[in-house]
Amino acid sequence: MKNVRVADMLLSESEVASLVVKGWVRTKRESKEFVFLEINDGSCLKNLQAIVDTGAEGFDQLERVNTGAAVSLEGALVESPGQGQKWELKVRRLEVLGEADPSYPLQKKRHTDEYLRTIAHLRPRTNKFGALNRIRAELAFGVHKFFHERGFFHVHAPIITGSDCEGAGEMFQVTTFDLANVPKKGGKADFEQDFFGKEASLTVSGQLAAENLACALGRVYTFGPTFRAENSNTPKHAAEFWMIEPEMAFASLTDNMDLGEDCIKWLIQYLLDNCRDDLELFGNFVDKTLFATLHNILAKPFVRLPYAEAVGILKSAPRNFEFPVDFGTDLQTEHERYLTEEHFKQPVIVFDYPKEIKAFYMRLNDDDKTVGAMDVLVPRIGELIGGSAREERLSVLERRIDELGLPKEEYWWYLDLRRFGSVPHAGFGMGFERLLMLVTGISNIRDVIPFPRTPRHLEF
Repeated sequence: MKNVRVADMLLSESEVASLVVKGWVRTKRESKEFVFLEINDGSCLKNLQAIVDTGAEGFDQLERVNTGAAVSLEGALVESPGQGQKWELKVRRLEVLGEADPSYPLQKKRHTDEYLRTIAHLRPRTNKFGALNRIRAELAFGVHKFFHERGFFHVHAPIITGSDCEGAGEMFQVTTFDLANVPKKGGKADFEQDFFGKEASLTVSGQLAAENLACALGRVYTFGPTFRAENSNTPKHAAEFWMIEPEMAFASLTDNMDLGEDCIKWLIQYLLDNCRDDLELFGNFVDKTLFATLHNILAKPFVRLPYAEAVGILKSAPRNFEFPVDFGTDLQTEHERYLTEEHFKQPVIVFDYPKEIKAFYMRLNDDDKTVGAMDVLVPRIGELIGGSAREERLSVLERRIDELGLPKEEYWWYLDLRRFGSVPHAGFGMGFERLLMLVTGISNIRDVIPFPRTPRHLEF
């Protein structure tokens, strides 16, 4: 007999005479003639109540059933006389698929996030993290749907790279060397003897590869894992995270801002339409202001603010910041949150940053001081999107690479894009985990990714 998901049973429009459900026991309550089991199979937030009486085949196995045990239940889906539930399962046959040792750590109703991070292999079985992972899956599907409907092609950027997109140098090295016996040349590792014949790293961004493909296909996006070897323990940073990175040929900075704002709003509305039950868990127990925040983001156009004006607002703010702000300094999270939560009380797109604090590939403005960069700032999170118009002029790009002391030979292929049919183009990167933090109210990135990779943390 075919197994039926709990989510599908709860949406049934009529009683079903015979079906099978398989899942894990959340609670077990006993009376003289009945045992009540709450069953969850991960398909939805709600449990299915199952009633096992003494006449059910396998009733004697119930002594082996503890919280966390896996069971198979065959029976009839019938209307429930109890409040708060439409259906319940009247069990005819019970089979224990997997016992749960009495030491099962999730028997308590509430655990701290810090404790659950130490058992990341089990925390998806809790209501909170089950809901989080369903939202994550639906949001990922929504990302693909959004871009597909707008004529973007999904492309795959390499994970192993020889280029540092950000120029920050905080990259994980990839090597086949025996680290106890690294071949040397001139006192340094001789990477000519390594697998690729040169230094290789895990990528920090799929952007440069996406630019290549956008200059052939027009509109593309990558959506994959990226890595940064930054020894940071802030709630917003992880060593492994996922990025959504669209690139558009024949596009300006304004086009880029339009796409970023449209993407955020569309994805929020998509989740409100498709994950209501799971989102309500976070609205009820994690952040009481969650739905107000999300609806506020949808309500009106984002503020668009030149960097110089943003600095002026921050310098005249009636409060002291931990990090002083002046023209030429990068905005910190406290500055971003002030703009979005206190001054404008809505998302803000800051654009036209000083060239000194932005990457080499961002298009130089006519003032020769700023570049066509943009950051989309949202409440609670700060920066959610970072992007720019890309520098399409060969001579300007070469000059910027030289100014920053980057090895021009490493970017020969990137420069070729400017030699052969160069066009104005633009793109951005949006942190998938930061987006999840926004839509759930979760305050730590370690709790929106199934198995967080942070300094000195690698569970398996």
